[in-house]
Formats: sequence, C-alpha cells, structure tokens
Amino acid sequence: MGERRRTFRWQINQQAKVKLEGAPDFAHCQIKDINLKGLQISSGLKLAKDAFSKFNLFLGEGHILNIEAWVVWHKTIGDLNSYGIYFTRVKDQDKEKIYRFVQQGHPEQIKKQYCQGLREEGGEDMPKSSTEDRRIFARFGARFPLRFLDLNSNREGMAQTQDLSAKGVGLLANEELSARTPVEMWLEIPDKGEPLYTRGEVVWSKMVGPKEYRAGVNLDKADLMGLSRALRAI
Repeated sequence: MGERRRTFRWQINQQAKVKLEGAPDFAHCQIKDINLKGLQISSGLKLAKDAFSKFNLFLGEGHILNIEAWVVWHKTIGDLNSYGIYFTRVKDQDKEKIYRFVQQGHPEQIKKQYCQGLREEGGEDMPKSSTEDRRIFARFGARFPLRFLDLNSNREGMAQTQDLSAKGVGLLANEELSARTPVEMWLEIPDKGEPLYTRGEVVWSKMVGPKEYRAGVNLDKADLMGLSRALRAI
C-alpha cells in the first residue's frame, strides 16, 4: 500500500488555500490532483517557474501542510495560472495529512487506487496513467537528437526524443531497446551548451514501422534542471 500511495494521483478538483513564504495571507486556489510527491494547482498567484518555493497549503481543518517544492511547469488558462509542483521536501506527518484528507473527502479515489492495485498484482498491463512521471510531471512534446548507450551490451545508437518529462523520456529509434534495459543518454539541446546527460531504464518498447521503434525510459532520478533547460529550447 505504501508504494501505491506514493505513485497514485488522486483527482480531486477541490478548492484550497495557499500562502507563499513571506505573504501576509492565504490566497484561494484549486487543486486539480495531488499525491505524496506533488500536485497540480490553479490560482491567480504567480509562482516563479524553474525555481524552488516554500508555502503553506490549507486543505481543511487539521490539514495545513508546510511544503518545499519546485515549480516544474506553468500554463496560463484564462485569468488563472496552472502549475505542476514537485515536492522537494515534505514531512512524513504531512504525507499522512494528504492521505487522510483524500480518504475522508474523496473515498472514491482511494477505491479506484485500490482496484488499480489489484489489477496490477493480477498480472494485467499497468495502465498508462500509473507511470510516475505522468502523475507528477506534465509530458511535453520535444524533438531532440539523442545518443544512447545500452549498458547491458555496450551497444551505442542514435534516436530522437518524442516527449519529455522530469522523470521520463519517450524516444524513437531505428533499433529495438528491450524493456528493462539500462541506458545512458545524451540529448542534443540546441542552446549551445553541452549535451544533456541522463540515465534510466527502458520500461516499454514497441515497433511502430519498418525499422522504427518507440520506447519509454524511466529516469533514475527526477532531473528538474535538465527539464527546465530542454523546455526553454522547445
């Protein structure tokens, strides 16, 4: 259950309040979804993108969180700002507050999480929405040349990214990368800097055409600075 808590994204679409460090009062906001690693939030507040932020999040009586976070992405929708936020530091007691808050106010989400867990344990394919980067980080379409090294065979190859998140890379290659293959990758970002280095493990792979293979790579760790650099080049 602990792992499922950490990875499932609870869709709550609920009003809340947030107070940035140094601000005199709480401001209204709406939480689209939340888990123990991050959330998506809409508000009239302006947060600095690609930066760390400290704030208090008021979910309801007995549910005030003290959060340190990184603002991963930002979109403007009408008069509101929508943000993807990754918790860089959150206390265990605050994680329990988040879980209890969802359990009390949105029990259908806990039931949905439990049912999904049963399907996974039963051997069925894991739903796409259950991959970690889709829950915490937005996925952005991006086309960058990429060089990879298959750490099992020491085979090098070329590919092109199809999409990026802070925790994953979708790529297109002319040769297959089997699932569970550990890889090192160098992305050619057109910003006159050095190639962006990262590493991870192939979690899925499929043929999409003659000598064309799509693959999804789960990164060993969330690369927030690397994602910020890549987004500026899109």
